[in-house]
Amino acid sequence: MKHLRLPVVLVAGALTLTACAGVGKKDAGGSTDQSSAGATPSGTLNVMGFSGEDEVAQSRITAFKTAFPGVTVKNNKGDFDAQQFLTAVSSGNPPDVVYMARNLVGTYAAKGAILPMDDCVKNAGIDTTQYRDAAMNEVKLKDKTYGIPEFYTVSANLISETALKSAGVAVSDIQTTDWDKLEATTKKLYKAKNGRPARIGFDPKMPDFFPLWSMANGAELVKPGGEPNLNDPKAVEALQYTIKLIDDQGGWSNFKTFRDTFDLFGAKNQFTKDQLAAFPIENWYVNVLLDARANGLKLQSTPFTDKQGQPISTIGGSAWVVPKGAKNPNAACQWAKTMTSVETWHKAADARMQTVAKNKSFFTGLFTGNKVADDEIKAQYLKPSGDAGFDAAIKNYYDVLDKAKSLNPSPAGAEIDAAWKDAVGKALAGSATPQAALDQAQTEAKAAFGKASQG
Repeated sequence: MKHLRLPVVLVAGALTLTACAGVGKKDAGGSTDQSSAGATPSGTLNVMGFSGEDEVAQSRITAFKTAFPGVTVKNNKGDFDAQQFLTAVSSGNPPDVVYMARNLVGTYAAKGAILPMDDCVKNAGIDTTQYRDAAMNEVKLKDKTYGIPEFYTVSANLISETALKSAGVAVSDIQTTDWDKLEATTKKLYKAKNGRPARIGFDPKMPDFFPLWSMANGAELVKPGGEPNLNDPKAVEALQYTIKLIDDQGGWSNFKTFRDTFDLFGAKNQFTKDQLAAFPIENWYVNVLLDARANGLKLQSTPFTDKQGQPISTIGGSAWVVPKGAKNPNAACQWAKTMTSVETWHKAADARMQTVAKNKSFFTGLFTGNKVADDEIKAQYLKPSGDAGFDAAIKNYYDVLDKAKSLNPSPAGAEIDAAWKDAVGKALAGSATPQAALDQAQTEAKAAFGKASQG
């Protein structure tokens, strides 16, 4: 459920290879149908990009195997790898179904590396109204559907109550509405030792959260038609501000070096070791923090807001797509349907609750691209935990689900993603000003968009 990265050079080279290999042409049989009405899938289903280790994943894999015993599932575990995927597609030996970040779908659809799934949706009877609109928007290009949404990640501020009390700071002071006040609060919470960070006051989570800060300032990084807008003055201002926050806390080199020591997934993490007071982070992290309560974690939370004080969030998450040349598209279609259905998500929630009972813990939410499933699971399992801080965090994540927005889909989505990440990296390192870095990124992304649109 983590964000996926695509190196700039790797993506550009791989996509060129794909285009030259004729991936966008029709199959030999000329068919892109992914499910024959009434047909029961069989044979082997090769899955790529899905680690599938925890109980939520395993319960859903079991649900598919139970429903379709005639299918042999071969899961090549590991995160999505762009080079591996595109090489497999261009060589004519792709997997049958792939798990990839939704913000990449537009690029691979434009290049012809993945197939439209409209026939799959129709013939397999997939009710797309069950999925969140923002998630469905991410998997569409030119009125065609290229993926079925899975998880849905949103962000809120998580806070160490212990750090706030030591500095005499109120929970309400951790807010993103008034940026000047946030900077003052950050300075108050920040600790240094020998001129280097000893506790970060507020981590703006750069470079990853640049789109969120830009959105908070009123910028739209990708226009509705898919054209990049990376050097919008409000985006430049957002980058300048977050760099200023980091400069207030030792500068990027010292800041990053210290942050890299955090044991984010450990029971003794940056909160319990008083290395961090607050930061925005995605909803999956609340479940990670459960074990840290035994080590003294006292969690608090506030929503991430825009400058008008309205809770906002970008969204993340993956989707199931079917590559060009997939040998078992029927099974792939049924896999995408089964893994994301209301019934299967209930089985996943049951499996999570068994883990909760075993660990003598509590349910922190299950955030999927399926709104119907989310609402039913929340109503059934989400109860007051006895920990007010965790309850506040969970509520903040649920409250922003329907307000969260994605970057608009684009045929150059992967290139736009790579361009802004490279630009933010340069600005953070000081090798270019925020304006110059984003100007260059815009030039590169716009060229990629023009090329993709022509193709």
